[in-house]
Amino acid sequence: MLEELKGLPLFRGIDHKLLENLIREKQIYKRSYHKGATVHEQNAECHVMDIVTSGKLVAYSLAQNGSESVVFEFSAGNAIGANLLFGNRNRYPMSIYCTDDSVLLHISRPGVEELLKGYEFVMQFVRSISMNSQGMNQKIAMYTQKSLRENLADYLLALSSQQGSDTVVLPVTKKQLADYFGVQRPSLFRELKRMKDEGLIEVANRQITIKYLEEHDSFSEKALLS
Repeated sequence: MLEELKGLPLFRGIDHKLLENLIREKQIYKRSYHKGATVHEQNAECHVMDIVTSGKLVAYSLAQNGSESVVFEFSAGNAIGANLLFGNRNRYPMSIYCTDDSVLLHISRPGVEELLKGYEFVMQFVRSISMNSQGMNQKIAMYTQKSLRENLADYLLALSSQQGSDTVVLPVTKKQLADYFGVQRPSLFRELKRMKDEGLIEVANRQITIKYLEEHDSFSEKALLS
């Protein structure tokens, strides 16, 4: 496990003997989780900081009507629980579960306290908290400032840039996409149909073609004005 730790940005520059001691004392340990497994239940106390080494996880809230809203996504290199570990209210505000088979490194609070004695770890630790905060702020802005159509347009254009094509393949199911936007699946389907009927996109299962890719601004503006 030591070699694996040395390859992670969070542990670069950390004394190897310190890491070996923490591993030997079970202050740092590794666990594997299957797709669909819940790693942390909502309202459970946070006793460890997690580092995702592989796989994907999401933090989601469950509404009274049973619908899920995906609030945050975690992938390899992301930290979970860093912002909760030392707080007075150190309970997970949302459940966290795996959307893929995943491997996590768990670091106990005493282990994190020992690591925080070193400047290098402090800076990476603060960076992890900052990145999570920025991601959360983006999500809050998405919920409060933009319509579903605006969020869909931004999402599709980002996928187009990533995949290098005007025809993109959704990396998630439409249900997962609805959860990501915090809406019911029928609401997402209705908006996609409206955009298709208005000539903005073509939809074939998970494949979506953006009709105004040549002029991204035109696609965004037309989506907003429609």
